[in-house]
Amino acid sequence: MEALSDDDASLLELLRRFLSIQHRRASIYSRLNSAFQDYLQTGAEAAYQQVCSQITTEFSDCSKQVLKLEVLFRSPKHDREDLANLLQSVQVQEKQKLHMTAQIQVLKRAGRPSERVVTHDQCRFEGRNHQHHCIHVREISVADGLEDAEAEFEYNAALSEAVKGVQDAVSAINEYIEEVRYEIDDLQASQSK
Repeated sequence: MEALSDDDASLLELLRRFLSIQHRRASIYSRLNSAFQDYLQTGAEAAYQQVCSQITTEFSDCSKQVLKLEVLFRSPKHDREDLANLLQSVQVQEKQKLHMTAQIQVLKRAGRPSERVVTHDQCRFEGRNHQHHCIHVREISVADGLEDAEAEFEYNAALSEAVKGVQDAVSAINEYIEEVRYEIDDLQASQSK
């Protein structure tokens, strides 16, 4: 069994470091999703914003680490433009995934137009019993019904597009990670020859 050359061992270490960063990103997404679900249940905006701030910093740190790996792959020592480009492609997809995840959260925070809570701040309350005269109650015309249906359709389309964007990004990222794993396997296989 032949030992890996120093260059191959270094390359293997860099690829494993990249996989570790991707694992960290996955756990950050898990925390983000959990914090968002907590927010939807409790409405605790401040706690959710604090988690979002921490997560933003962590995602930025991951991106910086991957950028450093890209530079190392392009260096004369490794001269692996293919791997640098692969990591760059992952970065593009991670950015898209984060953007679409944020879009989903914005849409879900706003809620479906048909399910949005009506506030009664501008309603009238009259008499001794403070009888409620709601300004939100109106006779629905065909035009109003069409407007409501259109708003619901636009919401559904935007949500579907964002979900598909996340799914597409995740699929692409998984394919790139698989390529990295193949590269690791190839390096390890060359060691056993």
